[in-house]
Amino acid sequence: MFPTPALDHALLLLLNQDWRAPVLDLALPLFSSRALLFALLAGLLVWRCRLRDKGQALYFMLLVLAMGLSDLATNQVKHGVGRLRPENAVGGTFRQESGQWQRLPADLAPDRERGTSFPSAHAANSAALALLAAMFWPRLRRGIWALPLLVGWSRIYLGKHYPTDILGGWLLGLGMGWLCWRLWLAAARRWGLQLRPEPAEGYGAPPPAA
Repeated sequence: MFPTPALDHALLLLLNQDWRAPVLDLALPLFSSRALLFALLAGLLVWRCRLRDKGQALYFMLLVLAMGLSDLATNQVKHGVGRLRPENAVGGTFRQESGQWQRLPADLAPDRERGTSFPSAHAANSAALALLAAMFWPRLRRGIWALPLLVGWSRIYLGKHYPTDILGGWLLGLGMGWLCWRLWLAAARRWGLQLRPEPAEGYGAPPPAA
């Protein structure tokens, strides 16, 4: 069985059992919905196409590709590691079942031998999305990183993952996002495509001449 470090277990108890509130019970499950990520992508697509041109759709294809690669990679690691989710292993864990909150008994015994907890695919997908969105649209950098943070928190709050599962997912997602970014740069240079859909003024680039 995958060992759980003491700090990992303590953070799980803090975020899943101690730091709870009715408003979080309503809000955080939304950030565990894959529909939220695709709704965000759709909103970005409409916004960018209306602001600039329909060629922006290419960048969204790359975002979806990065998320797909992250999802495939996490599934491969999950089946190799086999770590049980907190909702299957830790007594007192809060979880949501059919929209209703439940708390597992304190004397819960693990109900299976293997699981799919490490790493978190939700965390990986949101990190890959955030990285590429920040690279393609520099003006989003100040706020886009809130997305993977909220997604990761929601997965712990729902009893689906330990904090280290989230950290592992973030790292894997960042790796997949960076790989897609480097591949895009290479392809863009080879075929003479525009490297970014907008300039990066305000993020280290010199201001335009007056």
